[in-house]
Amino acid sequence: MRTVPWFPAWAVSFSSTIEDVPALISKINKFRPDDRWVMVSFDVIASEVHLWSVWHKARVNEDRGSMVARDLGAEFLRIVSGTRQISTAIDRSGVSNGDCKAWLLRLPELDVGESIGDTNLPIEEYNTYSKEAEKMIELLGGSMMPTRPCPSREGLVKIGYADDGESIEDVMLEQSFVLHASMSDF
Repeated sequence: MRTVPWFPAWAVSFSSTIEDVPALISKINKFRPDDRWVMVSFDVIASEVHLWSVWHKARVNEDRGSMVARDLGAEFLRIVSGTRQISTAIDRSGVSNGDCKAWLLRLPELDVGESIGDTNLPIEEYNTYSKEAEKMIELLGGSMMPTRPCPSREGLVKIGYADDGESIEDVMLEQSFVLHASMSDF
């Protein structure tokens, strides 16, 4: 079994709740080294597999010129949210007033194959951007949390996942996130 490398994602904790999302987004845009950095709501990211799967779909759309959104960050949020509607995606997956933690992501510029299995996912991608991430987090007034993504029922609710009233077993949470992302083009 092949292990999935860490996605370039860093958990951020803010000293107080976010009260002005537009100001935070403006700061991110000011401090980010390039436009491949995006901040995502904490609970909507389930795992490394989830991150790489969503990134692969967004990157394929970018390569083909078939993105629904105008930029890769918004396209990523759209796919995480399982929708074609950008405003819905931002509401579901973007940082919100009242949040006190989030994920800072760097969306890799790697070549992609037809399927994610055909794509080389290098293990050094996380380490390559860690210093830049640390600097951005500091400039945003946050601190890095020593954690990796973990699926939660709260995250599924936030992205608008409908389970038709059936109970989702804990072992199926990650698969539910990936399935929901796959619905983004329907």
